[in-house]
Order: sequence, then structure tokens, then C-alpha cells
Amino acid sequence: MSELHKFIFNGIPVRGVLVRLTDSWRTLIHDRAQSASGAYPPEIQQLLGEMAAACVLMQANIKFNGALIMQIHGEGPVKLAVTEVQPHLSFRATAQQTGTTPLLTPTHTANQSFAPIQSLFNGQGQGRCAITLDPLDRLPGQQPYQGIVPLQNAQNKPLGTLAEVIEHYMLQSEQLETRLVLAANADCATGILLQRLPDTSHTSHEEKGLSESEDFSRLSHLLATLSPEELLGLDAHTLLRRLFWEEELRLLLPTLYPTYSCRCTRQRVGRMLYSLGQQEAEDIIAEQGKIDIGCEYCGKHYFFDSVDIGQLFTPEADQAPSSSSMQ
Repeated sequence: MSELHKFIFNGIPVRGVLVRLTDSWRTLIHDRAQSASGAYPPEIQQLLGEMAAACVLMQANIKFNGALIMQIHGEGPVKLAVTEVQPHLSFRATAQQTGTTPLLTPTHTANQSFAPIQSLFNGQGQGRCAITLDPLDRLPGQQPYQGIVPLQNAQNKPLGTLAEVIEHYMLQSEQLETRLVLAANADCATGILLQRLPDTSHTSHEEKGLSESEDFSRLSHLLATLSPEELLGLDAHTLLRRLFWEEELRLLLPTLYPTYSCRCTRQRVGRMLYSLGQQEAEDIIAEQGKIDIGCEYCGKHYFFDSVDIGQLFTPEADQAPSSSSMQ
């Protein structure tokens, strides 16, 4: 079962989160493979898996009452990749491919880390990563918060991995040092996030800053020793014990269980068609015989015929039973 653990270090102002998406991630991959679009190539599977793990980590870390949405777009073989995580840690993800993704090198396997960001999105340096926080209880006129960072750092050096992009984003948006390791394949998407917090235990500001820096640097160095094989192959408790065996680490309860869930419904699709207008919908029916709309996230298809369109634009009290079907 997919699981998420939060942890702290006794006497050290650093918090951590570990996530392992297993059954939920496999369901997403399976649904995509069964859709008309077909399975994602291994490179895109790994990218979306890392995005899903990262977004679940971030959502659990900030405890935001709304959707956290990550979008990476550029001019490479992948036009857009999107991951969305709800407050209860249900997630979904999709990618739009515009060309042939780079082939894996002979020494590369699905369990090894690679640097997809530049090759998939940032061929000409125009790629961007946007993270949006869309509150559920949004007030009238209130807009979602969105932060956007380029796929290179302040020195204009390309950021090769998703973890580097997110660390860059977190430093800019929250002014908090963050370290992240991610790994994904077709069976599992996983990651660990460490974040340095303000420490009020020292009386001297200089001593506090030195202590915080040393503690966070030590833990970051330990985190950097993790291999993708360890991340993907070890259970959460074994991984944390081996990684931080010299530290006083305490797991926080309760353990959380992320799930894969798409929010598409026939009603949502109907509202989208309604916004197009009756004439345009009827024109599509006249040309194609039916309207076929597939969800880009889960691959479900929603079909609307002339009877459905008539009902959609008829007052509810006057509607007849629907003839529609869903695959």
C-alpha cells in the first residue's frame, strides 16, 4: 500500500517526509496503458512518477487546504507534464508528448537516475516549472497562488533533475533550504524531502546559524548517498533506519496513505460542453455523429449523442432519460 511518513530529528531543526507510491502508482500506469493513447515511454513514466512523489511530499509538508498542481512545460519532446494532489493526498498525473523522447543509454535502466528535464523540456532554454496552490474555499475574486521558476538556476546553469528544480523553487518561494531525492519506475514512485527550519533553542544568533548549517549539511550529505535502487527497493522503515542510523529520528503519527484518483465525471464534461454552446455541440454531432471526449489523466472516454446534447441544453424538469454510455 502507498504510504507517507513524516519525521523529525530530536534537537535538530529539520523536518522530513518520505513517500512511497506503490499500488496507487501502478494503477495510474495501468489505466494509461489501457487507454487509447497507450502506455507512456519509460522516460515519461519516470518523470511523472518523480513529479507525483514530489507533489505528494510538498502537499503533506505544507498542509494546504486545496489542490497543489505542478506543471512543467517547454519546447522539447514533451510539451507539458502535470501532476495534481488534493489535500487528502489523492493524486493524478498526465503528460502531452509532441515528439520522440530520447532513448535510454545502454547503461541506463528504469531503476537508475537520469536527467530528463533538459532533454524533455528545455532544449532551447525556455522551459518553465509552475506550482499552483488552488484553495478549496477560495473567496470571490480570489486567484490561486502560482510560483514559476525557469529550468535553470540563478547563474543560468541548467537544472538537470526534477529534485534540483523543486529545491530551487522552494528556496525562492519559502526561503527555506530544502533537499530532495526522487526515484520512479513502472512499479514505484518514491522520494524523501528534508527541510531546514528556524531554531529558537540557541541564545546566540551566530551560534544558532552555525549549528543549523552544520546539522542540515550533515543530514543533506547523508540523503545524497541514497541510490535510486535503495529508494525503490527498501521499505520506509528500513530505509530511514539505514540512512539516519546515527541520528535520533522520530516518526510522527499517523501514517498517511496517498491514493490515485481522477476527478473527471460525466457531469464535469457536460458542463464543459455546455460552455461551448448548443450550436457548436450540435455542429460536432452533425459532422462526427457523436462527441467523444477522453480524460487526459485517466483515459476514460465520455460519449455524447444528439439525445444527450438535447438533454444538456433542456431544463432539468423537461429532460428524458439519457441514452449515453461511458467506457
